[in-house]
Amino acid sequence: MITHKILTMFNNPIEIYKSINRFAQDNGMTLDVKTPGESTYNMTVLDKHLSSPNVCHGGVVAGFMDSVLGSAALSISFSSGALVSTVEFKINYFLPVFLSDELEGIGKVDFEGKKLISSTGEIFRTSNGKRELIAKAIGTFNKYPIEKTQFAELFNN
Repeated sequence: MITHKILTMFNNPIEIYKSINRFAQDNGMTLDVKTPGESTYNMTVLDKHLSSPNVCHGGVVAGFMDSVLGSAALSISFSSGALVSTVEFKINYFLPVFLSDELEGIGKVDFEGKKLISSTGEIFRTSNGKRELIAKAIGTFNKYPIEKTQFAELFNN
């Protein structure tokens, strides 16, 4: 069974996810999961993330937040042999983000049901040694079996 193979071959299937996640790689995002259901993502705001001089596009922050929320959900869904996809999320922006800001996103699963997972997240920016909350969100994720995806093919060897 693929699920058993994933869990026995790898102490942390998140490492496989990190190796194939092009969005995170292309945006310089690094993921850390120490406990299932909790995740931390980090990234530095680059020139390609700007929508106007020195100001990060809100869509970059939203994409980062989706990754924060989704990685928390994914970290817990792996234990039941499932992946997740975003159903919806709501984000509140509190402060702008600027070129070279260091972003830290912290995600946490608040609820796991048979088919849905709900998680919350916060993003902080660090600039000139000062850490500030810039956004909060809540998201809902659909769980679906690994066996029904191309992800499963990674374990068929």
